[in-house]
Amino acid sequence: MWAISSNSFDDLPYDLLLSCLKHPYLTIDSEKSLSDALLNWLAASEERKSNWTDMLKQPLTHYVCPVYRFALAFSHYGLPLYYQNFLLVGKRSCSYFSKFADESINAILALVNHPFTGSVNSLGDDDLSHLRLRLTKYTKRVDVSGCPQITPVIMLLSILPCSYSSYQILKKKLKQYSMSRERLAGDNFQISWGLWPALTFEAVQELDITNCPMLNLEAAIECFCKSFPSLRVLKAAYFLNFRVTKLQQLVGRLPLLCDVDLTVDISPVRPTKMSILSSLPVTAPRISASSLGIDSCPSVATLSCISRPLLSNLTRLTLEGRTDVGDFELKKVTELCVSLCYLNLKGCTSMTDAGIADLILRCVKLHSIVICDTSFGQHSVMALCSSKPNFDHSAAPQINEDSHSLAYKLQTLHIGGCTGVNEDSLTQLLSQVHLLKSLCLRETQLVDNGLYNFLGFSLEMLDVSNTKVSTAALAHVAERNAGLKCLKARGCRNFLKQDKTEGEASTSPHASKELYLALRRSCKLEEVAIGWGSSCFSIETLKPAITMLRAITVGLGGSLGQDGLKLLAASCPLLESVILYFQVISDAILMDMLKSFIHLQVLALCYCLGEISSLCFQVNMPFLRKLRLERVTPWMTNDDLVILTQSAANLVELTLLGCSLLNSGQWLDCGKVTTNGVTSLLQCQALEDILLRHNGSGLQRDFILDAASKLPMLRKVSLDVCDAKDGDFDIPNFADRYFLSTVKIARCKHQRCTFDLQNMEARRAPVHKETLVMVWDSRNLTHTVVKERL
Repeated sequence: MWAISSNSFDDLPYDLLLSCLKHPYLTIDSEKSLSDALLNWLAASEERKSNWTDMLKQPLTHYVCPVYRFALAFSHYGLPLYYQNFLLVGKRSCSYFSKFADESINAILALVNHPFTGSVNSLGDDDLSHLRLRLTKYTKRVDVSGCPQITPVIMLLSILPCSYSSYQILKKKLKQYSMSRERLAGDNFQISWGLWPALTFEAVQELDITNCPMLNLEAAIECFCKSFPSLRVLKAAYFLNFRVTKLQQLVGRLPLLCDVDLTVDISPVRPTKMSILSSLPVTAPRISASSLGIDSCPSVATLSCISRPLLSNLTRLTLEGRTDVGDFELKKVTELCVSLCYLNLKGCTSMTDAGIADLILRCVKLHSIVICDTSFGQHSVMALCSSKPNFDHSAAPQINEDSHSLAYKLQTLHIGGCTGVNEDSLTQLLSQVHLLKSLCLRETQLVDNGLYNFLGFSLEMLDVSNTKVSTAALAHVAERNAGLKCLKARGCRNFLKQDKTEGEASTSPHASKELYLALRRSCKLEEVAIGWGSSCFSIETLKPAITMLRAITVGLGGSLGQDGLKLLAASCPLLESVILYFQVISDAILMDMLKSFIHLQVLALCYCLGEISSLCFQVNMPFLRKLRLERVTPWMTNDDLVILTQSAANLVELTLLGCSLLNSGQWLDCGKVTTNGVTSLLQCQALEDILLRHNGSGLQRDFILDAASKLPMLRKVSLDVCDAKDGDFDIPNFADRYFLSTVKIARCKHQRCTFDLQNMEARRAPVHKETLVMVWDSRNLTHTVVKERL
């Protein structure tokens, strides 16, 4: 990593690089750095291109998939799919890499679609070492996040000693399972853990298996307990097959574990914010852990360990999005994890206010609470403001006015979207949280009085989006908190109001001047979200404070104009996220921005005005992960879509709305997208979230299942019935949903328009009717119909 930054790196001798590739202590983390270095070294000299394949094949003796003989001599099993896309698909412009780029992605997809058959077919001999992860006695961190090809078999192989006999038994098991027609639901492939002499890697302290959908987490726990006894950090987000009730087993087997992340996608259904027409839970059939390749039944020793009421050392726990967590599960967690300091329950909608209050009173060491979009309300506020735990639920906790309240020591408090807290309670709470570093109050009943009562000096992040606060109150906070790095104030309509005299207010385009001057004087911002009252003047005023800006959102009510966007491109070279709503933009400005923001990862253009052409998306965007184009590219055709997916092959989220010319030469309202029209999207293999709406009635009935089967990381799909070729879409069930967690299907109805009597088409304009939302969790599939478009 140090050498690659040197000007003389290109002069490194062949033998030195070869020795690096062959080194037995090369780890998963170091191979990613070495892959970048090797690419640069190969590209630096034309003379090396003729012999580069020989060089890459030589180190393929261990830890490497020998079938495809490519990919910088690094294993498929240690590099995530999006990283493969970046390294390889991004190199398609180099002719000598194109073949290997295709083979790399095809190999991963073959293993995902046929995990055991693919493994068997890759066995050219009796040596399975090429399937192992790079684990050595020096490995401290194992990061295989985003690798859909990681299976229980790969994990098992990685902890087994290199024994011929054990390989033969496993190979026989693999071949037996490959003969089964069942992809995920078969019980005929079981591995008893007692048969395998697992290796122990004492140095491993952190394991990240986020977004590895082929793993069964409940089964893999046994693997981690045997081989990583010193594990302290486990990141295992997006595992729907893990039940929170198994948390006791997890922390019981790993006594040093102090940080666990079990995040799943947050349900888009928010009962407090939308009109629910119907909701129907469908119980999920339980799939045994052995169905994914490993028998997870704990041993007698394990059961005896679990039966004892051991207290956990967990200090950080993230259960974000888990709707299967109710008051009962929450109580069990608090009884087990008495040392919790950080707790993330964002989007856990099954909990009640009383249940959350009980948790707060039990976990007296909490200093960080992330609990947005839940039932957090009056009881929870009173619990935070109380002086000591009180488990007599017949009496409410007593409000405490001194520094001994539970709220006083809070460093993080995120209660955005919690509408159950009134203005007075928010004001009371904010008067006691003096040590806060991060505060989220979006979409709450916050008013100026609440901010004026906040006396803290340590804020680094503040979110007051869609509240009733004014710029004067926000300026008061900004002046007291010089360390503020993130300010989100989008949707604050009172920013347009300027006090004249007591009890009188007027609207002024410069009402926000006081706020921006306060930010300019005291802050170095890294993230900003603004709207009402913002203009080119805002960017000009903020210029000294935004030189390190990494993310900006401009929403409704803000108008940066062409000059403001030019100034943004010139002043903020480090921007990674740009989200624009209802802004005026042009081809020249957008191309200038794309070329200036070389590290851009998120780009959203929603309902923007101006002329944007396909030329903008010919700019190479290798780092772009999320792209939203809503009603800004009506000119987009199939060819444009192909160019877009080639320029941004590393996408994980894509939104296309209103691309009415896709595969159609006619000027129709919804165009005629066909299966051929969206085929190019399937080249972005790392896609996790797709939204396609009002692009034409050409999507096949089985589009959802087809996309899920071809995009191994896909978790969220949003469609509109008006785009369905046959007028509807097939809804996947538990057996064939692959790894989907959320499916949203909006429905339209044709409504008569009386304003245009001459145009018969306009008289029957489609308008939104309802949205069908399907959400999977560890127990159920829930069908919900809401009035809002989600």
